[in-house]
Amino acid sequence: MQEYGIFDVVGPKMIGPSSSHTAGAARIGRIARIIANKDVKHATFILHGSFAKTYKGHGTDRALLAGVLGILESDKDLKNAMDFARMREVTYTFEEGDLGDVHSNTVKVIITKSTGEKVEVTGSSIGGGSIKVVELNGLPIEFTGEYTTLITRHDDSAGMIARVSDKLAQNEINIAFMRVFRNQKGADAFMVIETDQAIKETIMRTIRNEVKGIKSVYLLNPMK
Repeated sequence: MQEYGIFDVVGPKMIGPSSSHTAGAARIGRIARIIANKDVKHATFILHGSFAKTYKGHGTDRALLAGVLGILESDKDLKNAMDFARMREVTYTFEEGDLGDVHSNTVKVIITKSTGEKVEVTGSSIGGGSIKVVELNGLPIEFTGEYTTLITRHDDSAGMIARVSDKLAQNEINIAFMRVFRNQKGADAFMVIETDQAIKETIMRTIRNEVKGIKSVYLLNPMK
């Protein structure tokens, strides 16, 4: 009988001993990479709860690093994430911390881009490889990555929801869920739109370039 190590394939979609500690962690890292527009110079991982206690033994450190490098949770290269980081000259640190009243398997990923800009994404691995993003750049937010997800950062102004929704409707994109988040009236706001259909890059560019008040647009494909 063939023997398998902790970083061998478990099921058809992941590498590692635990879907929560490896597959879910890699997905959180990958979302942070997308929010950073794939520009990763340094990554700091602040691990909370169970993640903090077991991240080395369960391979959570390698999974998180693999995610920010763009390595899928089903890729056998996940176990070599640290070697890939060194080759790409991406530095990283792991810290234990208290992130408050969140799921035990939660991590805050702080990416420093080549420009010096920082991006912060806090996500929880909630079981079976499923995740929930709960904070983006300090703003409480919520999405799972199970649907095609469009995220906008925009001026908190009247008509923004209608203008973005209209662009999606023109392309026959049906909105499954929509949430709008802001810290204070009139400041930056985020819109999270989960859709039933795939969103083409051209639609994302149209929203970014043609909708007044849009500052940034991110497109996340379903995490499957």
